[in-house]
Amino acid sequence: MNETIDDLTMNYEENDVLIVKETGKEVLSKGAWATLLYRYNDLDRKTGEYGKDKYSIRRYQKQQGEYRQKSKFNISSTDQAKKIIAALSSWVDEEK
Repeated sequence: MNETIDDLTMNYEENDVLIVKETGKEVLSKGAWATLLYRYNDLDRKTGEYGKDKYSIRRYQKQQGEYRQKSKFNISSTDQAKKIIAALSSWVDEEK
């Protein structure tokens, strides 16, 4: 059950094997709609090793006492994350 924001996770298991490993979580907004930013790694099933850092922004809506995922955007590389950071930083700096 995902009754609180603390219960929300990117971790995903199949047959007791952790396929997606959450390595970081930041709450961007709370309330009836919550926005979370995750850092995670996917398991390479051939090597048994986890891959490079990936990032995901997920939106959840609280319905009937439980958070349900409504949308997501996966940032697939560090390069893409840096471009998003640069664009947002530039825009925020313009507001000053």
